[in-house]
Amino acid sequence: MQSKCIKCILIGGLALAAAAGGQTPGKEPDSGPPAIRVQDGGANGRMESIFIPPKPANPFTLRLATEWSRPMDPGGTLTLTNERRIARDARGRIYQERWILVPKGGTVKSTMDIFQITDPDEHTWLNCAAMTKVCELLTYHLTAEQTYLPPIRQTGSLPGGRGTHLHQDLGSQTIDGVETHGYRETQTLNPGVLGNDAPMVTVHEFWYAEDLGINLHSIVESPMNGRQVFDVRELSLGEPDPTLFMIPEEYKVVDHRVAP
Repeated sequence: MQSKCIKCILIGGLALAAAAGGQTPGKEPDSGPPAIRVQDGGANGRMESIFIPPKPANPFTLRLATEWSRPMDPGGTLTLTNERRIARDARGRIYQERWILVPKGGTVKSTMDIFQITDPDEHTWLNCAAMTKVCELLTYHLTAEQTYLPPIRQTGSLPGGRGTHLHQDLGSQTIDGVETHGYRETQTLNPGVLGNDAPMVTVHEFWYAEDLGINLHSIVESPMNGRQVFDVRELSLGEPDPTLFMIPEEYKVVDHRVAP
């Protein structure tokens, strides 16, 4: 169950994907496999977060701050937070930490429960549990050759008369010294589409850094999951610490890959 849940985190967060190879945001590749576009955020067992594509030649290290606010009945909100470290090297390998979400402003301290290392060249995906000191080795299916685009779409009606989609271009701004472009995508589902008795509105606003292929600021608001905010902090361009991609000696690796 643990490895399945972690897969949900990684694949579910593809919305933070980028335009690899210097392509214009929103433009499909002229050849090769179709571009990947999936929504940021959400919850599937545990909270889903941003997606970091295995984009080579654009290394960085950052800290990702997350706030997740959900409404309480009959009023008010419950807010959980954490921060975690993410790094990508020039080969497209990705190191990510997963920290426990804790109440905002509370006395409970967040701790790291999992770190992950993915390698697009070796097609390996290591999910390492801090408590058990066990790394699950799985197959990593994403490639450095794949095109990853921001999740934008044209304004218009949804298929089957299910509702509408509104695309807004927010212009450009610099975040942590990096040029980004902002978009707001608003989807409105008609009553009855998902058991809803009123229109269901989901809004995703994000500021996309094309060179890095990631969003530096992202807000997702939906009736199902409340408000989720992701902010990149302490962004450092250049090669990360190479020891991040090394498994500590005290960890045991268990191979879960299926033989061909």
